Amino acid sequence: MPFTRISLRPGYSDAQITQISDILQQSLEAEFAVPPGDRFQIFELLPARLRVFDRHYKSNGRSDNFIQFHILAGKPRTLEQKHNLCRLLCERLHTALDIDPDDVMVMIHFNTADDWSFSQGRMLSEEGL
Repeated sequence: MPFTRISLRPGYSDAQITQISDILQQSLEAEFAVPPGDRFQIFELLPARLRVFDRHYKSNGRSDNFIQFHILAGKPRTLEQKHNLCRLLCERLHTALDIDPDDVMVMIHFNTADDWSFSQGRMLSEEGL
């Protein structure tokens, strides 16, 4: 049940945004065992003046194509799963869209089923998952 906020520059086409969405979902399914129908993503297209980042902190150099993935997931994953997700996401974005791995930042946070209500005011923990 991950929810991801993807922050990036304006200028990506609808087709490219769809590709980024699909690559993220495929990576989550492969490494976090996320079911195919469990896709919740928001894309934020932010102009340069609203995207403040260090171009070299823990990186070989970020370009204007810098993308941030803020992933909130309801079930903890191992360090290996998190590492594999980040690596696979970078590889697939580079292969499909020529996005440099130095332009990809991933932040992963976890919470519990008590913190999610998908609809009707029912908490996910009430559904017996």
